[in-house]
Amino acid sequence: MKPEVLPQRAATRRQKNKKKKRKGRFGRFMLRLFIVLLLAGVGGCAWLFLTPSGKDMRYLAADTLITTQHRHWAKYFIGEEEAKKRVAEYSARFEEMGEEKDRHTIKLPDLVPTKVQQTPLVEVEEVSGRNYHGYVMTVHDPTKIRLGVPAKVGRGERVSSMVERLGAVAGVNGGGFADPNWNGNGFKPIGVVISQGQIYYNDMGKDASVQIVGIDKQGKMIAGHYSLSELSKMNVQEAVTFQPRLIVNGKGLIRNASEGWGIAPRTAMGQRADGAIIFVTVDGRQPGYSIGANLYDMQNILLKHGAVIGANLDGGSSTVLVKDNTIVNKPSSEYGERYLPTAFLVFEHPETVSIPNIWAGMKPENIDAAKKR
Repeated sequence: MKPEVLPQRAATRRQKNKKKKRKGRFGRFMLRLFIVLLLAGVGGCAWLFLTPSGKDMRYLAADTLITTQHRHWAKYFIGEEEAKKRVAEYSARFEEMGEEKDRHTIKLPDLVPTKVQQTPLVEVEEVSGRNYHGYVMTVHDPTKIRLGVPAKVGRGERVSSMVERLGAVAGVNGGGFADPNWNGNGFKPIGVVISQGQIYYNDMGKDASVQIVGIDKQGKMIAGHYSLSELSKMNVQEAVTFQPRLIVNGKGLIRNASEGWGIAPRTAMGQRADGAIIFVTVDGRQPGYSIGANLYDMQNILLKHGAVIGANLDGGSSTVLVKDNTIVNKPSSEYGERYLPTAFLVFEHPETVSIPNIWAGMKPENIDAAKKR
């Protein structure tokens, strides 16, 4: 055997030993990591299910999921029966929040432009909190607001499209709609739709009593539980069905964050004593930018901006604010802006705008909410 062969074998053994040591260290590292993760998981589960703060977090997660297309996952946090109970409790509470008689009055200021100062019709400002980022749009003349509806039968319309088609200054998503598997066509509203003083859509019957959000002929905001006859006597001009009412007679109805119905993208509407309408849109479901807000957050934003009455509008992936033909916020839908049945639109000259009733002659029960046309 040649003398140089022995050093080569020794070097080979050393290399093999080093590889074994590295594998051993890697194996021990993975074992330790697994143990740490296991302990963290056990500790996390213990915290979630055995502590008051963990319970609050579980219910927050469940409430948030209930507002999404993954609502069936809520049962994994609080149980199936508890999830159903939670939804029923919110529904009952929301109905109760719409019952108190609203007594707010408005006094519209002189909005006639002068050479010295001209009050802009619409102003938009950013708003942010611990988990959210959004926008507040103030419409100084409430009589300039009309309810927009789709242009074609069989499918809703994007708010940006309504704004452009009708020549509006700005627009915000309106009421709820039937949305099978969160993939609906946006054409079948829920409840009542009133535009220009006429009932455009009603799936509740003649003697219905329903939660509405809207504006009367004088520009006063109306929100709460009303019958169709009451709405007619009140000269309600523009309205959609949605809930809950958040503020009545200057006081907030959501008592704390735990009643806030989870964190999500949201839209709300309010009115100040001087008549100005406040629309709040908060983005959500976008970590690093905005997770979303609960109803308590929305209520507080409205109160901070002087609202004496306020109500929730459709939110989630429907939340959108359009001004000057530009989408101001960041809608959460992965497909972009959604097709919707209604939107509150702002016009410089609303008296010149024609918004035909796209549902005229149609029966709600015959409208397919899922069919794409």
